[in-house]
Amino acid sequence: MANVKSAPLDTGLTLIRTAAERVSAANGRMGNAFKSWMPTGLYARALLIMIVPMVVLQSVVAFVFMERHWNTVTRHLSAAVVQDIAALIDVYKVYPQDKDRAQLRRIAQQRLGLLVDFLPVDDLPPPGPKPFFSLLDQTLSRQLGRQIAKPFWIDTVGRSNLVEIRIQLDDAVMRIFAQRSAAYASNSEIFLFWMVGTSSILLIVAVLFLRNQIRPILRLADAAESFGKGREAPNFRPRGAREVRRAAQAFIEMKSRIERSIEQRTAMLAGVSHDLRTILTRFKLELALIGDSPEVDAMRKDVDEMSGMLEAYLAFARGDTGEHAQPTDMAQALEELRSDAERHGHAATVAFHGLPVVTVKPASFKRCLANLVSNAARHANAISITGHRDHRYLTVTVDDDGPGIPPAMREEVFKPFLRLDDARNQDEGGTGLGLAIARDIARSHGGDITLGDSPMGGLRAAVRVPV
Repeated sequence: MANVKSAPLDTGLTLIRTAAERVSAANGRMGNAFKSWMPTGLYARALLIMIVPMVVLQSVVAFVFMERHWNTVTRHLSAAVVQDIAALIDVYKVYPQDKDRAQLRRIAQQRLGLLVDFLPVDDLPPPGPKPFFSLLDQTLSRQLGRQIAKPFWIDTVGRSNLVEIRIQLDDAVMRIFAQRSAAYASNSEIFLFWMVGTSSILLIVAVLFLRNQIRPILRLADAAESFGKGREAPNFRPRGAREVRRAAQAFIEMKSRIERSIEQRTAMLAGVSHDLRTILTRFKLELALIGDSPEVDAMRKDVDEMSGMLEAYLAFARGDTGEHAQPTDMAQALEELRSDAERHGHAATVAFHGLPVVTVKPASFKRCLANLVSNAARHANAISITGHRDHRYLTVTVDDDGPGIPPAMREEVFKPFLRLDDARNQDEGGTGLGLAIARDIARSHGGDITLGDSPMGGLRAAVRVPV
């Protein structure tokens, strides 16, 4: 019995849950669509935040003004003109002594501001098409039909400053010319002009002010981007609003802490390097005094290997500390790498596309590329070096015809001290640091290194750094 009662409840909960999921999915789709329409820049979004409320406010004010003031004033003015015309018609009926209607015309012109004359009885044009969105035409027609209730014809378009009205009487057609301003609230355009003009001036002032507020944020972003690429931003200092200054000051302090940490590590490594080199030098002197023997030669070989390993370790730990970025001719640098590869007996080709001058740390970046070229030269016979520079990135690819690296290991080989004995030896000195050093240098420039298949059948190493 309990199961029978709970079944409808479970079904209802399932329907509610399904409906809620559909509403949530639809809401997510609408949110994504709305985000795709929104601008991505802070400056554009801030302008949108300012412009949209102003446009909405002006639209509401204009609508209220048109609906509550313009229409009302026009209706009252038109009703007053029609009342004057109705009074003239009454005078025309009850005052037959004025045969030529001179007194009626005088009263209409001097007292009411209307020009009145009389036409033959059949001189009433047929009704024509009414102007689209003509408030005056609609209001006059409504008032004439309500107050006079006789056949009429009006023309609110023919003359710019006059309105012509013809009314069918019993023995004539009464034609009236009234000033447009007497029946129509014509000063509304002035209100709209002032509203749009002042809004435009305020918007221009707001845009200029906002531009000055956004500029310190852009400078902070440029300084952070330069620091990420290993470059200096010498003219950067906190500016702008309090929050922006606080963020800029925090960035400067963070940059100083990072630089101090690197300097301390470099000083420590310099001391360790000096101490270890001293010990290795003593080893070499003692081996030189011992004399020549197979055992001594083996020990000398071990000492030389230790010296090479020590230099590789220190180079990896130091990174590119102390070197400043400067414009470098990358086409010339790649040509030097090709010459070095050919001197070691390898066939190498070089091609560069785009503007060759790029701002990098020349010595460290050349070492990054040299590690990739020497890695390719150790396991291949032919090497192809290609450079390409566009408006955003510098890309250098090193292709070879060697055995390559398995796809599953192409990310692992960048780990320090990792060696693939059955495929490639990635480092220059046998310590497993060649590719690790190369990637560390590329990332210090804000870029990275990726490995892939080469069209030559071997490995492709691609270095991409922002310019």
